[in-house]
Amino acid sequence: MAGEKILIVEDTPMNLELATDLLEMAGYVILQAETAEDGIKLARDELPDLILMDISLPGMDGMEATRVLKQDSLTMDIPVVALTAHAMKGDKDKVMAAGCIGHLTKPIDTRTFPKAVSDFLNSIEGV
Repeated sequence: MAGEKILIVEDTPMNLELATDLLEMAGYVILQAETAEDGIKLARDELPDLILMDISLPGMDGMEATRVLKQDSLTMDIPVVALTAHAMKGDKDKVMAAGCIGHLTKPIDTRTFPKAVSDFLNSIEGV
């Protein structure tokens, strides 16, 4: 179901714009942050339905930001999906251990990205 609010935390402008455009075309409301700190603040202020978290952020990385969100009673129930170029064996385990419910790899596959996000949202609603 489109219309859900999704926060994208991504420091590469081209990736942020691409993900935003694809998801807005699919009917989602998009919030944007370029740093972990801004993402945490936006998550607390807006309480999105889903957070797409870049793992390789300057300063605080996405895994640490996810841990912070999961320890905050206001944001602990917001599902976080890692958005990462790290697709090596063991990387998925690391993001899951940080509190993510899954991961999507970069570069973003424009054909499957909106469906993958929809699948994460549907799996949450089905719980």
